[in-house]
Amino acid sequence: MKNHPQYTQPGLNHDLRVIGSLTSGQSLCVFVLPTHAEGKPPEAAAWFYKWLQEAAHDFRVERALLKGMKYAVFGLGNSQYADHFNEVGRSVDHWLHKLQAVRVAKLGAGDEDTVASRHGSIEADFDDWQNALMGCVEKWRAKSNCRCGGKSQPQEERIEESDAGEASDSEWDSDPSQEVKSAVLDMEELGNFSSALRAARKRKESEESEGTREMITPLLRESLTKQGYKLIGSHSGVKMCRWTKSMLRGRGGCYKHSFYGIESHRCMETTPSLACANKCVFCWRHHSNPVGTEWRWKMDQPEEILEGALEAHYKMINQFKGVPGVKPERLAEGFQAKHCALSLVGEPIMYPEINKFVKLLHQKEISSFLVTNAQFPEAIREMSPVTQLYVSVDASTKDSLKKIDRPLFRDFWERFVDSLKALSEKGQRTVYRLTLVKAWNVDELENYAKLVEIGKPDFIEVKGVTFCGTSKASNLTMENVPWHEEVVSFVQKLADLLPEYAIASEHEHSNCVLVAHKK
Repeated sequence: MKNHPQYTQPGLNHDLRVIGSLTSGQSLCVFVLPTHAEGKPPEAAAWFYKWLQEAAHDFRVERALLKGMKYAVFGLGNSQYADHFNEVGRSVDHWLHKLQAVRVAKLGAGDEDTVASRHGSIEADFDDWQNALMGCVEKWRAKSNCRCGGKSQPQEERIEESDAGEASDSEWDSDPSQEVKSAVLDMEELGNFSSALRAARKRKESEESEGTREMITPLLRESLTKQGYKLIGSHSGVKMCRWTKSMLRGRGGCYKHSFYGIESHRCMETTPSLACANKCVFCWRHHSNPVGTEWRWKMDQPEEILEGALEAHYKMINQFKGVPGVKPERLAEGFQAKHCALSLVGEPIMYPEINKFVKLLHQKEISSFLVTNAQFPEAIREMSPVTQLYVSVDASTKDSLKKIDRPLFRDFWERFVDSLKALSEKGQRTVYRLTLVKAWNVDELENYAKLVEIGKPDFIEVKGVTFCGTSKASNLTMENVPWHEEVVSFVQKLADLLPEYAIASEHEHSNCVLVAHKK
């Protein structure tokens, strides 16, 4: 350790040279920083974040350590997480200012929540901030090209640096024009930076029309489309499941086929709401979908959604015509959907017209399996009967549920328990869905048994988590995926605690086991 460059004189000299170059007045440092779960910085910025925090609060560090450094910060966050909204960006901006660095542009607050965003989307928030920053850069360039070389304003320079000594929370909403006014400085070699910003300086083609905003932003639409979603209207989507493709080829179906007789090639997976109230660590979509605690977006009619979903689904089925191995009889049956899995992504029960949507499905003789994340108990109570109503039980304690589901609601545990109570009142076929994440939620079997006693579901599906690849939004790895034998062992222990339940079936390929009530 003692030979590491960071702890030797050459390493120290390197750090001093870096700080010297940043505080020379010839550089502009731009920080674009997202805030991750619980107000934490991204992994790549963790060391810098900790170093800056310690430097700003350590009395042994020179208060003017970064005097002369010019900087601008843009934070990326979601105002639905009010307690930690843009916490990383705000903290870095404050600490830099505390070390007497000079803020040359107002702290940018990018908001992923399209409704609360000042400009309609986080991309538009960045464009607006970027354009303001570009104005500063243009002034610097003009100043550096003048005959005086930008050195004829020593008084303004002194005023600016004296103002940099203290930072207050009020600067979060300060007037950017006041900060830009004193930021006309001698900046050199900004050509490349200026050109890059100018290239990205396009305003939105048209201002957001007055009224309710759409849930799907252009960037989100592009992202979901690349993931294979067929988007419907402004907040719905449909996607073909791999088991549908498998059964079209005459192969096996998913666990729903083994457990309930659902034919996978006649199943449509869709959602009328891409938004959710959680950001679960095992989310299939890597949190590319919006979040919210209530419906605040433009709403499409259920007839339009169902028609669009069926049309998009049948188009995907049609693409399998002539594909080697596809069974003609199953292809023909695929054009007559008989089941709808309302579990694609998001929280379908948030959609205000969910009851009407389900009724339309049943009128077409399409059965419905609806999955909810147990954060909307009143919506569960008001939900019309579906073929099978699921509640996701992702953890057995308050602490582990917060860690795994990362919910928006502050009273998430109370809502969770009340949702289970609401399920017990439904008088229809109900299911608990447990997703096992190794080293996260496979302990405390007694607590799971207590939760079963609250909701009294007809079935309990226990499934090992599916690893969906690396993601900056989650630190899960393949080590968190339990083996099927481990899932079976967990279910056997759970069933031993539930005398009214017994193991009914399993689907090894899906790493899933079904427990059924004995009634």
